[in-house]
Amino acid sequence: MTEQRLISELEQLVSEGRNPNTMHIDLLPTFDILREINYEDQTVPTAVEKVIPAIAAAVNQIVAAFQKGGRLIYMGAGTSGRLGVLDASECPPTFSVPPDMVIGLIAGGPEALQNSIEGAEDDPDQGRQALQDIKLTSADVVVGIAVSGRTPYVIGGLNYAKSIGAVTVALSCNPNSVIAGIADLAISPVVGPEILTGSTRLKSGTAQKLILNMLTTASMIRIGKSYQNLMVDVHASNKKLVARATRIVMQATGCTQADARRVLDQTGNDVKLAILMEITGMGIEEARAALQNAGGFLRKAISAKTA
Repeated sequence: MTEQRLISELEQLVSEGRNPNTMHIDLLPTFDILREINYEDQTVPTAVEKVIPAIAAAVNQIVAAFQKGGRLIYMGAGTSGRLGVLDASECPPTFSVPPDMVIGLIAGGPEALQNSIEGAEDDPDQGRQALQDIKLTSADVVVGIAVSGRTPYVIGGLNYAKSIGAVTVALSCNPNSVIAGIADLAISPVVGPEILTGSTRLKSGTAQKLILNMLTTASMIRIGKSYQNLMVDVHASNKKLVARATRIVMQATGCTQADARRVLDQTGNDVKLAILMEITGMGIEEARAALQNAGGFLRKAISAKTA
C-alpha cells in the first residue's frame, strides 16, 4: 500500500481525527491537562453503553462455545493485542479455567508485549498462522481487536477463522470498519478523536478494555463461575487469594472465619464446594456429586438440596 493511500484511509477514520477540544492542550499547566484528559475519558462509558446489544450477542456466542468445549481467542496488534492478552491471562486465576480456554494472540508474538515488532501487524498471513498454530476449530470464537478496524494481521485471522466455521467478532472504534464487514458480529464503540491525535491507547484503548472485561466476566457468570456476586471459582494460589477464599465463604454462608477455614481445608481451598457443604451440611463427596449434577452452578445445587 502506498503512503498516499494509507494517509487517505487514516483521514477517513474517526479515531484518527483531531479533537477540537484539545487543540490548546500543549499550552496548559499540569492540572488543566489532567482535567481535559478526564473530561474526554468520561465519554467512553457512554459509547460502550450504546453497543451493549452487540456485546450481549457476542457473550451469548462465547457461552455457547464454552458449553461445547470451545475457546475464546483474542487477536490484535499493539495496544489492542496487549489488552487481549491481559484479559485472557487474568481468566485462569480469577475463574479457575484452563489456560487455553481464553487465549490472547498479539502480532509479533510474546516479545511484542513489551517491544514494538515493526511490520508484524501488516502481515495478514501472520494472523492466519497464529490461529493455525493454536489449532483453531469451528467450536471456537475469535475476537479480532483493532481500533482502526483495518489491521491486516486481524483481517487475516478473521478471514481464516470464518473459512473454517468459527464464530467471528470484530471489536473496533470506527463505524463500518473493514473487520466489521468480515466478522459475524461487530462491536463498534465510537469514542471520537483522541486527546492526542491518533494515540488510540487512550479513549479507544479504555473502551476496548471495558468491553473485554464485559465479554469474559459476563460469559463466566453465565457458565456458573459466580454465586450471587461472589467469585466462587477463584483459584487460591497465593496468600491474598487464600484470605479472599476464606472471606468469600464467610460472605456466602455467614459462618465464622474458623468454620470457613475448616471447610476450605477439607476441600483443598475449593470455594464453591466449601460453600455448598457449609450451607447444606453435605459431606464432601455428596457435595461434589451435587455440583456435578447442577452443571457447576452453585445456586442450582443449593436449591436442589434445600427445596
